[in-house]
Amino acid sequence: MFENLQERLGSILNGLTGRGALSEADVSAALREVRRALLEADVALEVVRAFTDRVREKAVGAEILKSIKPGQMVVKIVHDELIDMLGTDGEGISLNAAAPVVIMMVGLQGSGKTTTSAKIAKRLTTRERKKVLMASLDTRRPAAQEQLRQLGVQTGVDTLPIIEGQSPVDIAARAVQAAKLGGHDVVILDTAGRTHIDEPLMVEMADIKKKSSPHEILLVADALTGQDAVNLARNFDERVGITGLVLTRMDGDGRGGAALSMRAVTGKPVKLIGVGEKMDELDEFHPRRIADRILGMGDIVSLVERAAENIDAEKAAAMAARMAKGKFDLNDMADQIRQMEKLGGMGGIMGMMPGMAGMKDKMSAAGLDDRIFKRQLAIISSMTKAERANPDILKHSRKKRIASGSGTDASDINKLLKMHRQMADMMKMMGGKKGGMMKQMMGGLAGKMGLGGMMGGGMPDLSSMDPKQLEALAKQAEASGLTKGMGGLPGGLPGGLPGLGGMKLPGLGGLPGLPKKK
Repeated sequence: MFENLQERLGSILNGLTGRGALSEADVSAALREVRRALLEADVALEVVRAFTDRVREKAVGAEILKSIKPGQMVVKIVHDELIDMLGTDGEGISLNAAAPVVIMMVGLQGSGKTTTSAKIAKRLTTRERKKVLMASLDTRRPAAQEQLRQLGVQTGVDTLPIIEGQSPVDIAARAVQAAKLGGHDVVILDTAGRTHIDEPLMVEMADIKKKSSPHEILLVADALTGQDAVNLARNFDERVGITGLVLTRMDGDGRGGAALSMRAVTGKPVKLIGVGEKMDELDEFHPRRIADRILGMGDIVSLVERAAENIDAEKAAAMAARMAKGKFDLNDMADQIRQMEKLGGMGGIMGMMPGMAGMKDKMSAAGLDDRIFKRQLAIISSMTKAERANPDILKHSRKKRIASGSGTDASDINKLLKMHRQMADMMKMMGGKKGGMMKQMMGGLAGKMGLGGMMGGGMPDLSSMDPKQLEALAKQAEASGLTKGMGGLPGGLPGGLPGLGGMKLPGLGGLPGLPKKK
């Protein structure tokens, strides 16, 4: 998400930061490009106009600090306005009401309401330890109620028993009553949608709202909606009165205009975003972090949080201990690759690193992307236990069998073995040194790609920091990106890869200090 906008704004603003002085004409020319970039990202015209007008007003005649160049000040103003457009931070689903708290899900048909309802229910059950009841009010779409029931079974969340012939309003009333009798903390009402906004839909939504008195009314919208997002959000807000937005399929498009437009038009916060099809792929929306990523400043806090959620700290620590002894077989290499995939793959990790947003394309051009790692996993999975533990026994006949089993050829296997030898050699050279393993390994890979100069730097160990320290570090990264022309973090890391040494990312140097998985 936002890849296209990130690329366009990055090139525009980088052109400004290198200049010593800016004229009003320079600012106007840059803002014309910013305007075009936002429109191409499907941001609504009225939102784009308001955004560029505010930036121009603040940029022209702005007081320039001695330590900041005029171009960098414009970048800061754009950054601040992006945050303002996206909304305030930390506005999750509110549960501050008498139980059962009623959450009403509204939106058009096909926007992902039913799946999102189940994702929210699972999130509240596992993270908030709430007892949740889900109820489908969709009596029109075939098997809609059965779909929610199946998702309830899959996530372990209670669903309201289906009674044929009831109206959506009657089902809503029955759900609230059942939640009270069942001792549920939250009841989620999954309402019906239409292919377009019409009067019967809005009347039905208003009747359900009147009958169930929801504490939260969440508009679920497809992030690919584009320019129609504005009319959708405005109509639902005027007729029903939404309290927040949930954007689905945020992983499926590089533009992201709906996220920028809907918040700006309604003034209501984007509370959650769907980033995949799995039940746990629902994230909180952090405007500052999103703005940082759009402008290429990275998002280290989210990366560390994702590591804490997805990686088993004990397993990572055990692997780090093996590596410290110079032990690194193909089983270890496979674990490394799987753990990188959990963090979003190479592209996902690079996108969260300050100054590294452009590296994803260079890696793809060099043939080093996540598809290579999937092939490597297929190759390793086609080996026997003995072959994975001792790659030296892999001769021609064995390689031929493995290639046939993995759908690859001998050259792919040889490349894998060469990479493994290089990584194993690094482990031996490092000996008992702690940390820095990921930096060494990725530095080696970068050297093969001709990107060695981009991989310098180090950073404090993020795994042992508390949330406040992480937020402070993120702000420091933001400030550094502005004062160093969107470079890396302090300490001479412009355009570098901060933190890959000191961060001790999971499996790539261990992840000590993170909470154990429960």
